[in-house]
Formats: sequence, C-alpha cells, structure tokens
Amino acid sequence: MTIADTSRTSRIEQTRITIADPVDELPRDCTFDPADWGILAAHWYPVALSRDVVAAPVAATLLDEPLVVYRAGDTVVVANDICPHRGVPLSRGTGDGVTVACAYHGIRFGTGGRCVAVPAHPTANIPKRLALRTYPSVERYGLVWTCLRPDPAVSQVSAAPIPAMPGWDDPRYQAVTCPAFDVAAFAGRQVEGFLDVAHFGFVHVDTFGDPDNAEVPDYHPVASATGFSVDYWSTVGNYPHGTTTAEPGFRWLRRFDVHLPFTATLVVHFPDNGRLCIMNAASPVSARRTRMFAPIAKNFATDQPEQEIFDFNLRIFEEDRVVVEVQKPENLPLDPRIEVNIAADRSSVAYRRGLRAMGLSHFFTA
Repeated sequence: MTIADTSRTSRIEQTRITIADPVDELPRDCTFDPADWGILAAHWYPVALSRDVVAAPVAATLLDEPLVVYRAGDTVVVANDICPHRGVPLSRGTGDGVTVACAYHGIRFGTGGRCVAVPAHPTANIPKRLALRTYPSVERYGLVWTCLRPDPAVSQVSAAPIPAMPGWDDPRYQAVTCPAFDVAAFAGRQVEGFLDVAHFGFVHVDTFGDPDNAEVPDYHPVASATGFSVDYWSTVGNYPHGTTTAEPGFRWLRRFDVHLPFTATLVVHFPDNGRLCIMNAASPVSARRTRMFAPIAKNFATDQPEQEIFDFNLRIFEEDRVVVEVQKPENLPLDPRIEVNIAADRSSVAYRRGLRAMGLSHFFTA
C-alpha cells in the first residue's frame, strides 16, 4: 500500500494532532501563524548537544521561544531564557554543573528551575514565584530534546515520542553526533531537501553525486504511524569521490523513515552489509531559521576519527544549504497548486501531505 493509494485510510490522518485550547502564550515576535505554532509546539525537538551542556548555560531558540539549557547534576534543565527577578537572559550568566546564576544579581537556580539562592538575602525565605518556567528534557543520541507543549498524558519523559535512531545503541556501530548546523531557511524546506533523491548529481557533485547518473528509478512511499517510509534503490554510490568504489552495477538501498513534522532518518546499505545511519533532526528556530542536528552511526570503518566524519558531512550539508536558502517561497508551500511536481517528487508529495494532515496551514506565514 502506497501513499498514492486513494482507497486506504491514512495512518498519518489517524495521528492528526488537535489543539483543544487556543494558544494563549505565543513567543514575543512569533513568526508562525498562531494555530501552526500550537501544533508544532506539541512535538519534540533537539535544542542542544549534550556535550555542550557542561557547566556554562547554553542559549537556544525553539519556535521563536528563547531557551536556556543547563546541567543540574544528573539532569538537564530546559527553561525560558529569562530570570523572573528582572528579566535578564540566564544564558548570560554562569553555571557550575549543578546550578545557573543570573549575571545581574547572582540569583541561582537548580534542579527543576527552582531558585536555591538569593545573594542579596541569603537567610530570607525565597518567594515561591521566583522560579523558572521549565520544559521536559530528554538526552538521547547525544542531543538534548524538549517540547514546549508536552502531552499531559505522557507522565514519564522516558516515554516521550522521540524518533528512533537506527544503529545508535548497537555496540558494533561507531556513533557520533555532528556539530549543530544552521540554515537560514524553514525546517520543512530543509527536511524535504534531505528526502530528495533527484538532486544528488547536481548539488552533491563534489562529494558523492554523479552527474552522469541522474535518472531516478521508480519508488513508492509507504505510510507509517509517524509519517512514511521509503526504500529507494539506485546505482548512485555513497562513497566520497576519490575513495572506495563499489562493484559495477551494485544497487544501493537508501531507506528513509520520516517522523513528522521535521525529523527523518536515512539508512544507506553499503557493500558487504555495511550500514550508514543518519538522523536529520531539523529544529525550527523560527519560520525562517533552522538548527539541524545529525547523529550518525555506522558499522564499517568504526575507528575513523570523528573529525573526518564531521568534515565530510559538513561538506554535504553546505552543498544542500546553498540551495535551500535561496528557494522561493521561503516556507514550504502545502498547497499543491503552488509548485509543479514530477515523478521523482513522491517523497516530497508524501511529506507535504503529511504536514497538511497534521492540520498545518496550506502555506506557512511569517
């Protein structure tokens, strides 16, 4: 059963998210339509690399909401980046791995965003309202994930609906998390580019693409509980130019799994049962900016220096960024009449259809 089948009941439709209550607190200078923001805020996104959250507080922005991320012992706190005393961003303060202190008056916050010290009045009772507005946090795949409007039915953060990452927990795989990568474009555009299989020989000609092998064989997305999956077979290799080559005629399998709205994983099947697994987690900073996180796991060349992995994938990300940042309209048009589709766009069509099924507007506004 494929996305194109009209007789089926889409599992994407069955997972439609509805917002029963109006969005009463939008971020200052919100770039999203209020209804769209409410739908997107119910999902989980990465906002920082775990290795970056040590002592000093880390600034992040998700869906136009400024956040501070800091370590409080065994947990990571994600909160609004504002001290409730006099409104100074806590990301400008200092941390010690257990608490974070505001740069203005040294007021210190710890686990759960609770105030633990007021230097101006060290022995006085701390006002109950002197606490941070926090959000749930989960560390997974070397990333800190959060949700601005979590489902109240999910009482344990360990049950948070964070996408699965193939190979990450397998001891036979080398697992690394690439540095965050910023794109001056909407998250939907970036994810759609990740799913696109027709651009390899034109955009990635300097890394792995082959301009003489640009034909896209037939493929069909299949609906899943979180979006859709695609098995794409072709003879386009995935080795960096100038390195190993596969035997002539080897058919490469690229398996895409989409977790709506903005996360997708790719498993590339190499010769000799090699597997390269990449997660493309696009975190929407705003309707015009995206911070992309990319955990990677592979079961071959497992002693490869991490920096080499980072450098090669950065080259690929940069090739994509140049194109995505100049696309017009800037936001992903969900109205099928705005852009023209070809057969190679089946993943794109399925992706846009999935976003529409979530209840998002036909054209994001900003």
